Amino acid sequence: MPPVISIVGKSESGKTTLIEKLIPELKRRGYRIGIVKHAHHGFDMDRKGKDSYRHRQAGADTVMIASPGQIAMIKDVPGESLDDLIPFFKDMDLLITEGFKRDNAPKIERHSGSPIHN
Repeated sequence: MPPVISIVGKSESGKTTLIEKLIPELKRRGYRIGIVKHAHHGFDMDRKGKDSYRHRQAGADTVMIASPGQIAMIKDVPGESLDDLIPFFKDMDLLITEGFKRDNAPKIERHSGSPIHN
């Protein structure tokens, strides 16, 4: 399993911007990077009426949408902890999370007002 580092901080503190700056530098160094964004408010990428939505409504536990060069998967998982999610990233060199401040992974805390330089 890959090492995990969590970027945490208040809303609008620059977490996403920091991650956007880290990814290209780590990629330049040859790392395969996985990202998990914690959405404590919930999310829905499956729209009512679409085939994948209909499959889920019919009872499918996992739905994958595949197109040339990419996939998206919606899967029932037992929880939202990193321990439940890390296995999906076993082919990555590093897993960066945004949020997950209550999990045990090492953290970098981002404070608003701190500049992010290129």
